[in-house]
Amino acid sequence: MSNALKPFKIAAVQATPVFLNREATAEKAAALIREAGSAGAKLIVFPESFIPAYPDWVWVVPSGRDRLLSGLYGEMLENAVEIPGPATGHIGRAAKESGAYVVMGVTERDTEASGASLFNTLIYFGPTGEILGKHRKLVPTGGERIVWAQGDGSTLEVYDTPLGKLGGLICWENYMPLARYAMYAWGTQLYVAATWDRGEPWLSTLRHIAKEGRVYVIGCCIAMRKGDIPDRFEHKGLYAPDRDWINPGDSAIVNPQGEMIAGPASNKEEILYAEVDPQMMRGPKWMLDVAGHYARPDVFELTVRREPRPMIRVAGGAGGTEPKEKKTAG
Repeated sequence: MSNALKPFKIAAVQATPVFLNREATAEKAAALIREAGSAGAKLIVFPESFIPAYPDWVWVVPSGRDRLLSGLYGEMLENAVEIPGPATGHIGRAAKESGAYVVMGVTERDTEASGASLFNTLIYFGPTGEILGKHRKLVPTGGERIVWAQGDGSTLEVYDTPLGKLGGLICWENYMPLARYAMYAWGTQLYVAATWDRGEPWLSTLRHIAKEGRVYVIGCCIAMRKGDIPDRFEHKGLYAPDRDWINPGDSAIVNPQGEMIAGPASNKEEILYAEVDPQMMRGPKWMLDVAGHYARPDVFELTVRREPRPMIRVAGGAGGTEPKEKKTAG
């Protein structure tokens, strides 16, 4: 990041996916990227699993409903995102047209081994449309484990961009102190917190992270009504009859002092904008730098294991005797 960098605009896109429809949701996301880009945003962040939708049913369908759960998983698998693939192509082209960095939450279909497992993934796109990398959620929360597998340390990453160092965690990964510390130690300045969570405790978490890490936090969530779920999905009937908003959103942007500078946006689709002051990504650390002068590495030590953990390793055979690993797509 240049010392002479001028203030710039960032955006958190609180929107509703086209439920379990990858192509339609990717097209909607691309249009929203162009809208935010036209407004001058240089970093555009989307919610957790925006494409093809967050699996809301994990919180309402009892575990014994095998037929219902199998059908929903099959729909999610069919509409999941391959990296790279047609959906990432849509997003990459929109990022390039907008000249902006884009962070997109998706449900990713694993292209390794069986090809039938899913991951909760953030994809990072550069302003020329390229995929910079991805992060898979380390620990799906509660009922999410019936949909998503665990990621490994190989996708914990921070990206050095002209805007600043960009990284982030997904939803309740942000309650993992060691994961947060790794983000701080790698110099994160623009911190993405894509989520399904909402409400005052979560908003307090965003403010805590911002002040603890002296980072700009972009907290971004889907806003979704019960009516956004097509009637053909049986689990829709498990919600209370008078339930309107399944998730109000509560997206927000917080500055490194812990002050909310955009949002929270509730019960609506909205693109939140905020201006980043580059000086604030450094100056406040004179008093608190939790991975620098305010750390005690002589007392506490963190080891991050970032080697990939492929589903299968093949050794020997006709191709030779050296061990082989199938690399992760993207």
